[in-house]
Amino acid sequence: MKGVAEVDRMEERGSRGIPEDIVVAVPNPGFNWKKWIFILLGIAVFLFIYFMPSWPDAVDPTGKAFPLSREGKASIALFLLAGIWWVFEVVPIGLTSIAIGVFQAIFAIRPAKEAFRDFMDPSVMFIFGSIVVGLAFTKTGLTRRLAYKMLEVVGERTSMILLGSLVVTAGLAHFMAHTAAAATVFPILMAIHTLYGEEEGPTRFGKALFIGMAYAAGAGSVITILGSARAPAAAGMFREFTGTDISFFELTKYMFPIGWLMVFFIWVLLMIFLRPEKKVIHGLRDRVKKLSKELGPFKKDEKFVIFCVLGVVITMSLQSVFPALKALDRSAIMLVSTLLFFLFGVLTLKELEEIPWNIILLFGGAMSIGFCLWQTGAAQWMAIEWLVMFEKAHWLVFVLSIAFFVLILTNFIMNVAAIAISLPVSLVVAKYLGIAPEPILYASLVTAGMPFLLLIGAAPNAIAYESKQFTTGEFFGYGLIPSLVLMAVLAVALLVLWPMLGMPILIK
Repeated sequence: MKGVAEVDRMEERGSRGIPEDIVVAVPNPGFNWKKWIFILLGIAVFLFIYFMPSWPDAVDPTGKAFPLSREGKASIALFLLAGIWWVFEVVPIGLTSIAIGVFQAIFAIRPAKEAFRDFMDPSVMFIFGSIVVGLAFTKTGLTRRLAYKMLEVVGERTSMILLGSLVVTAGLAHFMAHTAAAATVFPILMAIHTLYGEEEGPTRFGKALFIGMAYAAGAGSVITILGSARAPAAAGMFREFTGTDISFFELTKYMFPIGWLMVFFIWVLLMIFLRPEKKVIHGLRDRVKKLSKELGPFKKDEKFVIFCVLGVVITMSLQSVFPALKALDRSAIMLVSTLLFFLFGVLTLKELEEIPWNIILLFGGAMSIGFCLWQTGAAQWMAIEWLVMFEKAHWLVFVLSIAFFVLILTNFIMNVAAIAISLPVSLVVAKYLGIAPEPILYASLVTAGMPFLLLIGAAPNAIAYESKQFTTGEFFGYGLIPSLVLMAVLAVALLVLWPMLGMPILIK
């Protein structure tokens, strides 16, 4: 008896006019050598470092030695394995994250309870809540409404549409966490790309839209304390080490020109390397006006979603003003909106099942490897080994070396952790070079906020990946030049811009 699937295939062939006795050959993809080469390369690098003899201690300028434990060396090995698998996407990115927990448990780097507990860290749940906000915007139609309004303003030229999307994303990241900003803008850009044309699969315009969204979310988030958790955390550490407070407006004064310069440069670079196939989308303005009119007035669910999201943003904003609110966890505040969406029927089980769990797992793994490096002492060992190489360098080289170290580190682990690892060590070394602490802090914050290379560097990167417009390798490749531009912009800020704004650079 023929199987049901076989019968269905025969009926389908018959309905298409294909004789039943003709077998349609299915192409054999063959053995994927590239995939297995990089899978084995990652494992080989891990095992080579894991079984190496102990590495020498790291010694800071005061002469204090920092030994690297067996677990610390193993965590560096795992760090490199994950990086290779993530960059070349040899397996689904969420599966690489699971491997991070598995390797920690099997090779006794950390207990399984600790390794997998990080997958439910509050920061991961914050990302989950941000993605749910995006789903609520999409289901209620708010994304289409916002997309149409933006397109009415920027017009039909694809270059201006791209610039408008960058400006909107960066602007939102001034007032809400960049994760929430990206989750809000993502469905809007999906709607815009649908209007772009009939092309199936990735387009240069699609790549530019979503990669640009990820980059702009980072650039916008460095400008205010509200844009991310890294700025309040860094300000707290800075006060602890120097006794100096960083005010809301002081941070914005120094970071505003950097953030918006990078938004402009990102746009220019995208127009050079990912110039849209079409210069103009003819008839788009009239079509958008018609579609916008068809939406009619705001519906009840749309108003409810706006009310919930504004409540979350306002509560987070007031945390920096009212001490009583500081005890509230940002993740819990974000998840209140998630609960309300489901309690009041805005979202259902269907939307819960549509959540990109691959992305949630990605950040769970990123948190796990970050805490692994921190708790085993590997992160501090790496920071000291890196920074002492520049202790006798010119002050500009030293500050840029710190920023570059943070830039590399923040592409692999949570940016708050990257700041926590590098800032204490760099502030100690800076004293020996006569460098003021302020440029150390702000340079670190600039690069911590703009990881342009790996998806795990920031939640907006991973959210953009859900568009399926680019691969992890493409994201890495397109991010190299913006990363170099960022370092050049930072050098100009240190030499010219920040001193003009009153920032002390050297200790008098």
